[in-house]
Amino acid sequence: MNKSGLIESLSKKENLTEKKANDLINLVFKGFTEELKKGGRIEIRGFGSFVVRDYGAYSGRNPKTGKNIEVEPKKLPFFKVGKELKERVDGKENK
Repeated sequence: MNKSGLIESLSKKENLTEKKANDLINLVFKGFTEELKKGGRIEIRGFGSFVVRDYGAYSGRNPKTGKNIEVEPKKLPFFKVGKELKERVDGKENK
């Protein structure tokens, strides 16, 4: 499912206009983004958590040219799946 599919599903399930569903999804994503930019953590019980991980600089190789390059340090979002979601996807959920 992509963002537009999520918006469409929300609008149908909750009887909202697509514009209202779009605004809600964008509000949630913006909140997530702002929290991660501040270095915060997002935890959704039963689903998983998002954190920002720091990656140090390293020497890499450009696969196209074969030249060695220095990759700068960076921060990337990381998602850790929750136990309940893992079990549901694996078909081991409590029935």
